[in-house]
Amino acid sequence: MLKHLTIRDMLIIDRLELEFSSGLNVLTGETGAGKSILLDSLGFVLGWRGRAELVRRGAEQGEVSASFELGAHHPALQPLQEAGLADGQDVILRRVNSKDGRKTAWINDRRVSGDLLRLISAHLLELHGQHDDRGLLDAKGHRGLLDQFAGHEELLETTRLSWKELAQAKADLQAELEALSTLKKEEEFLRHAVGELHELRPVAGEEAELDSKRRLMQASERLKVDIAKALQALGREAAEGMLSDALRWLEDASEEIDGKLDGAVEALSSSLSRLYDASSEIEKCLDDLEFNPQELESTEVRLFAIRALARKHHVLPDDLLDLSESLSRKLDTLDAGEGMVSEKRKRLLKAQERYDVAAEMLSDSRKVATKALDQAMEQELSPLKMDRAVFKTDISKTEAGSQGWDLVQFLVSTNPGTPAGPLAKIASGGELSRFLLALKVCLRTSEDTRTVIFDEIDRGVGGATADAVGRRLSALAENAQVLVVTHSPQVAAFASRHFKVHKTQSDHETLSQVEDLDPASRIGEIARMISGDTITSEARAAAEALIMMKD
Repeated sequence: MLKHLTIRDMLIIDRLELEFSSGLNVLTGETGAGKSILLDSLGFVLGWRGRAELVRRGAEQGEVSASFELGAHHPALQPLQEAGLADGQDVILRRVNSKDGRKTAWINDRRVSGDLLRLISAHLLELHGQHDDRGLLDAKGHRGLLDQFAGHEELLETTRLSWKELAQAKADLQAELEALSTLKKEEEFLRHAVGELHELRPVAGEEAELDSKRRLMQASERLKVDIAKALQALGREAAEGMLSDALRWLEDASEEIDGKLDGAVEALSSSLSRLYDASSEIEKCLDDLEFNPQELESTEVRLFAIRALARKHHVLPDDLLDLSESLSRKLDTLDAGEGMVSEKRKRLLKAQERYDVAAEMLSDSRKVATKALDQAMEQELSPLKMDRAVFKTDISKTEAGSQGWDLVQFLVSTNPGTPAGPLAKIASGGELSRFLLALKVCLRTSEDTRTVIFDEIDRGVGGATADAVGRRLSALAENAQVLVVTHSPQVAAFASRHFKVHKTQSDHETLSQVEDLDPASRIGEIARMISGDTITSEARAAAEALIMMKD
């Protein structure tokens, strides 16, 4: 519910604070008094697109703030919570327009984008009038309104999920076909490359091992000569023999001189032992350097084959194994491709069947709802003096989507025997107002918590018809907050709160002001609406009678 509206320096409003209540809030005033400016300012703070120039002349900026009281389960709470803007069950919107055209918005004192402001405000308030392109006159929204009236949320959700599944199945099949087509273009290359790699069977790290082995074999002849010389120098005829003789001589002498040579004997013994170990390692190395010349050739052949294949595929030799596995997987996918395509076609057919069933059930539910809505509209139009008018909800098949395949449009016929046509094109001003009011009454649900504004929806009607319009607005306001801009005294008489919009003029400026009328002032305003500028005693008596009848 809209609680407060504060306007600063907007058009011809300098300072204005209004407090609204539940029920039927009525705004009246002479033409040009500023009622439309009031709605423009409210639309501005809600983020609606409207006039470009809104700042009052001479002011640096204009500002509008609106305070709404939300219920515990109000639909605006979820987007507020998701945006981190929830603050209990109240929300305050504030928007500033500088004189250079820049606009800045806040929700609960947190700066927000215009898109978020419009998202939140869509849950707070709705406007209806002869030129309303947001709501009931917009044929694009008729399907959603019918669904709201039908209350088949489960069918809608099932259809949405099945459409999502169908879209995914289509995407999967398309991706599989494209991948298969790409692989088929590479088939000759894949089969040849995989054949080469499988024949070679590369192993990670093998290239480095082969290279080391090849280098060793190439250097073996030269190395064997030097190593053999070293072994000979350490052998029995050389170092080993000399050390053995020296050790024997010292051992013999040591016995004669009381162990004075024991240290030298021990050192030579250790050296001789290490010399034996070194000779054994050298002999082993010489054995290892013995190789078959054909082994060098086979090592070089495999080494060069690995390097050549790596260069061919622009990878490192150690990556050949990964390449082989990758290309093999592609080839396996190609070989299994037709089977995968067939499987995905079956999934697509099943998804299509599930969607068709869900969309058909949703369509049947809509067709049942159209009859109920048309009957409800017939009952609403009769009290509004339009018992000969016909309202028809038309359903036709259109392109399938997440909400089914139904195209819904509200059609009307105002004269018997004339073909029905779109609501906005067939009805005249007064008729359109009553159609919109009846439709809003029928479509209103307990879950719809938005404040409803009717902008001169009673234009073109008077007398008993205006009284019927007032009664329907009053009935609608029993379970909702309703704001009505009206020139009809019959409608104004139903108000639970009555505001009068008027101008004040000086030599320098014209300002629009709003007065919250008390009971006595209210009688005077309704009398003015009946008789004009000159309020007669008869007009005042008629105003009192209207109010008493409504009370």
